[in-house]
Amino acid sequence: MGKVGAKIRIAGVVGLAALAWGSAAHAQDGARDFCADRPGKGSPPCVLDAGRFQAELGVADGAWSRGGGVSTDDLAFGAVELRLGLTPTVEGQISWTAHERVRQKDRASGAVSTVDGTGDVTFALRWSLRNPAGDGVSVALQPFLVAPVGAEGIGGDAWQGGVIVPISLPLNGDWSLALSPELDARPDADGAGRHAGFGGAVGVGRSFGPVALGVELWADRDEDPSGHVTSASFDLTAAWTPASVKDLQLDASAYVGLNRDTPDLQLAVGVAKRF
Repeated sequence: MGKVGAKIRIAGVVGLAALAWGSAAHAQDGARDFCADRPGKGSPPCVLDAGRFQAELGVADGAWSRGGGVSTDDLAFGAVELRLGLTPTVEGQISWTAHERVRQKDRASGAVSTVDGTGDVTFALRWSLRNPAGDGVSVALQPFLVAPVGAEGIGGDAWQGGVIVPISLPLNGDWSLALSPELDARPDADGAGRHAGFGGAVGVGRSFGPVALGVELWADRDEDPSGHVTSASFDLTAAWTPASVKDLQLDASAYVGLNRDTPDLQLAVGVAKRF
């Protein structure tokens, strides 16, 4: 939470949505299976058919931390991701968080501070290198750029970017393995330069009819010169695709922090719909 969000502001988001809706109107039902980015912290390698549009919404996302004498509650609502198939092997993405509220309380003094507002905007391209439908061994490149247009204390203070390499491999008829290594260029905390950040998620998943369950491990290493920070979590995800509603997914996830630099618990629910 609080990492990406709002690139050329709302105008950019609305503009892409309008373009996507127009393109989707001319698209036929794609042969590819429905594939959502949600849930989980990793990125899948699947790419939308050219002209297809998909909207994914984080309805609610909450993270809670208790440590060092400080309690932190971080709540976000309306995390939107818009995806548009540009070619048979490339899709464009824009993501933005409509509202986030971070409340911190010093348990010794009782002092409370609160910041809230919109998040940054993230632009990304996903380019499939192998199996764009996500079946079989599938690999993609996903460069992204984050525009620091979010509210103070919620969004970042400078532009940042990086690349993710989503990979999926079938283990057998029921199980699959997913990896999404990531390398970023992040602004220094003092604003004097940039430094590397890296990490990613690795997980396994299995489908039981309309229900897909997953388990993943996620880690992130921030090499800021002022102090290196490592975050890590153990994640559980569940997604349901109702047979009666075409191209729709409902999901829920729980992320358990594995060290003091990661929220103790994070819960999220959301929905994805392809048009």
